[in-house]
Amino acid sequence: METIVLIIHVLLAAAVIGLILIQQGKGAEAGASFGGGASQTVFGSQGSGSFLGRVTAILAAGIFVTSFVLAVFAKERAASVGDVGIPDAATIEAAAQVEQASTTELPVASESEIPTAGDN
Repeated sequence: METIVLIIHVLLAAAVIGLILIQQGKGAEAGASFGGGASQTVFGSQGSGSFLGRVTAILAAGIFVTSFVLAVFAKERAASVGDVGIPDAATIEAAAQVEQASTTELPVASESEIPTAGDN
């Protein structure tokens, strides 16, 4: 289920990017007022701006929904990490104390105990 939602999320994101790149900026409407032939367009006299804007808003809402669903999946997965076998902090501290207690310092040899080359 998570994979399906992730695929839908990626496709929605690509669609929004494509729609935003298709849309014209605010300055592009100035040429249409001087006889740009806006009345002969497929989307009507207002042009494609309102249609593309609505579709972009719907796809953006879909991205928000899929993001929320993916966040819920991530929260459930994070809650189940404790079941994997990772010890809690108290167990780690107890193991560190046992290791520290079992480690003893090695005795340091004095100068009289160090053999020299002439002691053969």
